Amino acid sequence: MPKTQVSCPKCRQLIPAEVEQLIDVSHDPGAKQRLLGGISNVANCQFCGFQGRLATPIVYHDGEKELLLTFFPPELSKPLDEQEKIFGPLIKQATERLPKEKRKGYLFNPQANLTYESMIQTILGKDGITPEMIKEQQERMSLLEQLMQASSNDVRSEIIKENTNLIDEQFFALFSRMLPRTTNKDQDKISKQLTELQKQLLEETEYGRELQASVAELEAASKELQDAGQELTREKLLELVIKAPNDARIKAYVSMARTGMDYTFFQNLTEKLEAAKGTERNNLEALREKLLDAINEVDRQLEAQYKEAQALIDEILDQEDVAKATQENIQRFTQQALELVNQMFRQASEKNDYSNMGKLQKMLEVLQKASTPPPEMGIIEQLLESPDEAGIEKILKENEEKISEEFINTLTGLMSQMEAQNGQPGNDENQSKALIEKLNSIYKTALKFSMKKNMG
Repeated sequence: MPKTQVSCPKCRQLIPAEVEQLIDVSHDPGAKQRLLGGISNVANCQFCGFQGRLATPIVYHDGEKELLLTFFPPELSKPLDEQEKIFGPLIKQATERLPKEKRKGYLFNPQANLTYESMIQTILGKDGITPEMIKEQQERMSLLEQLMQASSNDVRSEIIKENTNLIDEQFFALFSRMLPRTTNKDQDKISKQLTELQKQLLEETEYGRELQASVAELEAASKELQDAGQELTREKLLELVIKAPNDARIKAYVSMARTGMDYTFFQNLTEKLEAAKGTERNNLEALREKLLDAINEVDRQLEAQYKEAQALIDEILDQEDVAKATQENIQRFTQQALELVNQMFRQASEKNDYSNMGKLQKMLEVLQKASTPPPEMGIIEQLLESPDEAGIEKILKENEEKISEEFINTLTGLMSQMEAQNGQPGNDENQSKALIEKLNSIYKTALKFSMKKNMG
């Protein structure tokens, strides 16, 4: 949605922000994601560095769940009658968007929330997320803050030992959401702290060690499958699985070669099992059970991902402006969702379903545009291939008109991203460092070039 100019709550400078007073999920499903994801009604001030929620009245409406909530920030100090004057038009707008048969009694009795947190809890509660779950997540966030503020690795180790029950898959997932996406110096520092903390957690926690082992097994399995190349038959795949050194490797094979583990694959395994005796037979029986369990788990995950992707696409297709709805929900699209859109487009084309074809085509156009790298990346790739500073300067001169502030920002963002990923599992640390050094050299030369250009 378009951004609005608002005053920073701290320094009062005008800054852009996405302000949404009516969160109408029935009309715009992406609005809920923006609210819960901290995109709407949040200030990020480029002048003073303030980051936080904006004090703005909110009406939240979800017709499917018959949920109508209001929240008025107490710091605005408005009497009840003035609050109602603000809420009234918003509730009327949400009501008028609904077909008459869906206008029910809940619309005349909005639930007032005294705090922002209680409103969010009510929304999440309707999704089956209990206060206990929220409390656990808050505890994980609190633990992460403690670890970030710890004065040394030894202090962190003690905190880790005292909170092992909270350091699980969900805790590690927080890192991907915590890593800053901008290039502010303070945020670069936080990114490095998170990376260092992640290394320590991988080494000193049970889940971290399991995660490292899982990554190592995935890499080993990937290498073996790639080495087999075109010779990777079902017989060869079965041979690799039988020789797998541990359960983690077996699960890695299943996750990467699930399509090859079909009826014929298991028929080959059964033939080997029936021909074996004693310990070998017992081992093959155990292997078959492990494979079936791992395959069932992968299939369950794929089915859940498919249903989620289908629900997202159906949501967007129901909107009047499909292109706009796709753009607003772009972060929710996975590779599976993209493949499903293409599949649905082919099916609509085969059936001459022109109505759906048109909607899906609009969706695909937005997705294709979003996946196209910015033009600045093409120049950066040329610069990375340049052997020396003279070559870098030559490329910059050839693309003088494109060396803008946006180009410098793209370059800085790429550097920040590489620094955040350096040292994480699966990355070659020496290769990452070399790339960061090359990017830093390009950045300095490009910045100097840009300054000279601006000075005329």
